Amino acid sequence: MDFESISIIFKALSDVNRLKIVSLLSEGEKCACVLLDNFQFKQSTLSYHMKFLVESKIIYARSEGKWMYYSLNKDNLNVIIDTLKSFNKE
Repeated sequence: MDFESISIIFKALSDVNRLKIVSLLSEGEKCACVLLDNFQFKQSTLSYHMKFLVESKIIYARSEGKWMYYSLNKDNLNVIIDTLKSFNKE
């Protein structure tokens, strides 16, 4: 992963609501309705944040019937962790 892609991920994670979404998804796949129960904003705001996270490849989205389900892209998160670790060389 190149630095430009990594910077897009950091930008996506720079929002407190998106960080909370990632934290919730660390517990496993969740539908948008379950995620929305954890916030004090409207569905349209959640959709905005989810689109941002999907486009930055932090999470996956899949539809099942009328519901959207989201899960973490752990491979990309591990790349970010490894990149940060590489900055801490002695």
